Amino acid sequence: MLLVLVGLMVAAVVLVGVGDRLRLPWPALMVVLGVVVALLPGLPDAFVIDPELILPLFLPPLLFATAQRTSWALFRARWRTIALLAVALVLVTATAVAGTVWLLVPGIAVTAAVALGAMVAPPDPVAVEAVAGQVPIPRRVVAVLQSEGLFNDATALVVFQAAVLATVSGGELSPLGLGVRFVLGAAGAVLIGLGAAWLARRVLGRLTDATGRSALTLVLPFATYLAAEELGASGVIAVVVLALQLRAGADADEAAERLTQSSLWNVVELLVTGLAFGLIGLDLRQVVLAAGDELPTMLGHAAVVCVVVVAVRVLWMVVAWQVLARRTDDAAAAGAAPLTGREAVLLSWCGMRGLATLALALSLQTASGAPFPARDQLVLIAVSVLFVTLLVPGFTLGMLVRGLDIDDEADAEERAEREIVLRARRAAVATLEFERTVRGLPEEVGTAMRERVERLERVLSGETPSEEERSRIAAVKQARTAFAEAQASALAAARTEVLAARREPGVDPHAVDRVLRRLDLRTVLLD
Repeated sequence: MLLVLVGLMVAAVVLVGVGDRLRLPWPALMVVLGVVVALLPGLPDAFVIDPELILPLFLPPLLFATAQRTSWALFRARWRTIALLAVALVLVTATAVAGTVWLLVPGIAVTAAVALGAMVAPPDPVAVEAVAGQVPIPRRVVAVLQSEGLFNDATALVVFQAAVLATVSGGELSPLGLGVRFVLGAAGAVLIGLGAAWLARRVLGRLTDATGRSALTLVLPFATYLAAEELGASGVIAVVVLALQLRAGADADEAAERLTQSSLWNVVELLVTGLAFGLIGLDLRQVVLAAGDELPTMLGHAAVVCVVVVAVRVLWMVVAWQVLARRTDDAAAAGAAPLTGREAVLLSWCGMRGLATLALALSLQTASGAPFPARDQLVLIAVSVLFVTLLVPGFTLGMLVRGLDIDDEADAEERAEREIVLRARRAAVATLEFERTVRGLPEEVGTAMRERVERLERVLSGETPSEEERSRIAAVKQARTAFAEAQASALAAARTEVLAARREPGVDPHAVDRVLRRLDLRTVLLD
């Protein structure tokens, strides 16, 4: 079995190379890996990993790697999107799927149907980014998709665990009890995540060896997840909070180390994903063999559920576009939803499922280790939803973008933002030169400030400053006070110019709002 696991990871690495050469998203190719494993003769009929170990092994690296791509500032700026998509849409999808399965599958328990709904409800941020990164789509749409991936796994996992517990114990699933469980679990998880981050910073501060620091960072997500689950809190939220807090407390001179750790987590994420797809292929073969003559009926049920999953997302995006984007004057609220019908179609198409769905499907079991009620049916439906939502968009998103002319829309968005960004940059540079002349700052401070003003243009354009750029801040710490005052003046001038652009005729107000949100998101020159 060890040889099989290693082979699956090697196959995942090969598929990433194939996808890069053919310009195809590697998560979609992982689906092909799962199918090949299911059909390949000579492999073991079942995998030997204990289902109780699936979630602790697969979820922490997925969550930690995803959360490292964002920050508390981004979370605060996008909380409406998170509430609308990562919580509300997940719950609505889980409810719709549960009702459909309960009506279709004779004798299935409501709680088991809810467990399936939770499995297929959360889109996978890694799959979405890998697929969307291959085509030119507006940055605002990418930001919505990234925000959706922050906490949708947490919402789905809370529902899943409560449903599985109710199925095993024979109890009922109370919406009120589920809500209380979610709130208490989330509150406890936040405290655990913050505590783990505080303790980790203390330990990391005393470790001088880079290898030891990276090793500790690798262990932390697993330890935090297990600690939270043992205390009855949400391990998913605890790991996300841990990653966000560690990123917020990182020093500028740790840039090189963070680059190394980011690369490490990208590798871990890739290998875990490939392993999960291979294991689900082995499990799927068992499911097909056990289904026998019932397979056509089960596939029919799976097809209906796939239609429901896609339809719920489409309807949700259309309603969000009509209600939020077209009927509200609040730019921030409208920014949490599609602004046009074409964006609604695009966001509907980008609901790819991935590793979270696989991990939850593989973890299905009862407390005694006996087969979970209707497990074969649930696994087949979950895998079918994953195949449809990942394969179809993965190979057709580029054609959809070209057909809707969204690539032209992305170019127009960039041009509108570019004009405002250039005005902000010119205002910042002029104010900065005045400050440098009046204050007589040292030459090295002036040089560093000029470098950062040059970077302001890229940040306001939506680019993330590189770790190497951040590391240069350490060279001017001794002049931080004067430095900060001059930069604050430059930022104020940039903001004033952007606000002035809003009042001018012919200027796209949405472009102004996007640039203004980036300017307010963080002190871009001091970060």
